[in-house]
Amino acid sequence: MTKDRKPLFSQHEHALEKAYEVCPECGSELAVKNSKAGAFLGCVSYPTCAYTRPVIEQEKFETQILVGSQCPECASELAVKQGRYGLFIGCTNFPECSHIEQEESEVFEDVHCPKCKKGHLAEKQSRYGKTFYACDNYPKCKFAVNHQPVSGSCEKCGFELLLSRTMAAGDILQCADKKCSHIHK
Repeated sequence: MTKDRKPLFSQHEHALEKAYEVCPECGSELAVKNSKAGAFLGCVSYPTCAYTRPVIEQEKFETQILVGSQCPECASELAVKQGRYGLFIGCTNFPECSHIEQEESEVFEDVHCPKCKKGHLAEKQSRYGKTFYACDNYPKCKFAVNHQPVSGSCEKCGFELLLSRTMAAGDILQCADKKCSHIHK
């Protein structure tokens, strides 16, 4: 026999052992059900009883007040809070004051938006933590690219933006127009 120290079941599978619980609303049995979002516990009396709960309970995050900080809008204290997209810093006087501290994003002053010609491209983070570059004139202009923008124009189609990409052959410049994608050498 091998001396594997790995557990036979993952934490998720251990949570499935709780499948024989009773529904707190109607007293029927709870069963493990699946959806596109993953497994959950649901009442077997559905649709009469619509009780559901996640298989793995999320840890509760206590709001932490930042002592000595002050909201620029209402002078209340700021606190670290947890929202649907993760942790953020916001005013403790919510909902009267909805101030949220934003991270400063890098704005490429020399790179103008090729779509609206008014804004500049700025570095942003998606809710999944991926970096992308979008026009700072949003929501009027919805232009965005996934790779770092470089000022210049394409020698093939004349599009006014190039992208800096790292490929197997090294760093290259590529046309930002999806129809062209010409690689500059």
